[in-house]
Amino acid sequence: MEIRRAMEKDMDGINNLLQQVCLVHHKGRPDLFKYGAKKYTDDQLKAIIHDDNRPIFTATDENGKVLGYAFCIFQQHINDNILTDIKTLYIDDLCVDENIRGRHIGRQLYEAVLAFARKQGCYNVTLNVWSLNEPAMKFYESCGLKPQKVGMETIL
Repeated sequence: MEIRRAMEKDMDGINNLLQQVCLVHHKGRPDLFKYGAKKYTDDQLKAIIHDDNRPIFTATDENGKVLGYAFCIFQQHINDNILTDIKTLYIDDLCVDENIRGRHIGRQLYEAVLAFARKQGCYNVTLNVWSLNEPAMKFYESCGLKPQKVGMETIL
């Protein structure tokens, strides 16, 4: 397995995983997530692949098949009134193909993201996880992540 920056040739595999993620969210919160949708159009995905401020990492097998991905975004609040200007690498999305979970691919992707963030001089790595996704929450906790903030709601 190789973990590397995503390329345009990975788009079909990434799109497949984006649909898997959307389905998990739709099943958990159909009031918020559309059935059968994907987060990005192909044009948007292509632009993100080439955006150094939004690196995507892919885990691929020896044939180049995408096994998993991690979408990341650099964040920094320069001259903010209350926040320090630390550099953060935010994991916007991390997914491993549902058919091959349990092989530590997600852990290796996460470790690669950490190594990249350290090399880029980041202070921390953050992410959000929907409370409906208990397996993801357990995975992130097993990686050593701790809650930073909690989003709450009331449905009217």
